[in-house]
Amino acid sequence: MPVRKIPKNYLGVTGGFSSQKNGRMLGFESLLEKDHFILLEYDDQVASFEEQPVAIPLGGKTKPYVPDVVIHYRQPKPARQAKPSLVEVKTTQDLEKNQAKYARKFSVAKKWAADRGWVFKTRSEKDIRCLRLDFLKFLREYHCIDPDAADIATVTGALAHLGGAASYKTLLDALCRDDETRLRLIPVIWHLVAVRRLIVDLDQPVTDEVLISLPSGRRKA
Repeated sequence: MPVRKIPKNYLGVTGGFSSQKNGRMLGFESLLEKDHFILLEYDDQVASFEEQPVAIPLGGKTKPYVPDVVIHYRQPKPARQAKPSLVEVKTTQDLEKNQAKYARKFSVAKKWAADRGWVFKTRSEKDIRCLRLDFLKFLREYHCIDPDAADIATVTGALAHLGGAASYKTLLDALCRDDETRLRLIPVIWHLVAVRRLIVDLDQPVTDEVLISLPSGRRKA
């Protein structure tokens, strides 16, 4: 559990992030941290992550340094084990403006992590705010809906009939002949993408031309 409780901050945005991967609510103390959590939540290589995970002694009367998050990775291949990452999330402006202020604590954190077989790194908006994040934020709106089983079968059946892959526009045109059906099935399509029953490349803008596919084992030969 976190070693530090995130205080209310009237100069920034704090709040809770509901994580199915971790089975609990995680605290964040900036919108950039929240965006980072979204990427981690949907990253198949990430097994779990925890906010405010450790207090690293800095010596003397200096308060311990508490990085923002630790990330633990899945280990599909023992020969290529990914080391846990201890991460500090800051804006580029903050990192540049306060480079001297952060230098010692980051140096100590790097050694502390290395001594435990971890790695320490910083992440900024340049790493976090990307096309994938935009797509994932869009999909989060559809993640928790509960579509009718018949509608799910209609969508997957139509995609199978199209050869297992089609653009969003092509799929929607094949499914919907009236506005009422369109309004009913659009959330179903994106829900199936959000829960990974349909596959898309997340590293692109959300447009009508996004290619949507059935998982490879469910496509027609």
